[in-house]
Amino acid sequence: MQGVLLDLAIPSRLEAMGTVQSRLDAALRQLGLDDDACHWIGLATHEAVVNAVVHGNRRDPGRLVEIRLACDGDDLVIRVADRGDGFDPAGVADPLLPENLLRPGGRGLLLMRALMDEVGHRPGTSGGTVATLRRRLGADPLGLDH
Repeated sequence: MQGVLLDLAIPSRLEAMGTVQSRLDAALRQLGLDDDACHWIGLATHEAVVNAVVHGNRRDPGRLVEIRLACDGDDLVIRVADRGDGFDPAGVADPLLPENLLRPGGRGLLLMRALMDEVGHRPGTSGGTVATLRRRLGADPLGLDH
């Protein structure tokens, strides 16, 4: 299975998340994924897009966030690109450490890593950061398959 299922650019405004979610849900349904898979993939994607809007583009509506959902063999690949100053995931404090439990930050990245098979970040070709989320179709990283 190959091909782009969703290619979307939104202004860096949280109000645009409804559009992202509805378009993502429709694309995931095209793949025949069940409700649970759609929910978990949607949640991971939501976190990536919110991070791009809030942390990457600093809510600047003049800077776009690009979201692309594609199939690569048996993998679902989601790329979220911002136009911010860049991002180093190693600089994010572990939100599970006792000293960080009450501090904001890091939970979105933790969720993405828990819900997807692979999560990576790299500099974008024209600046910013590209987050890549990969999920093997039919896989359940939470072990919820029965």
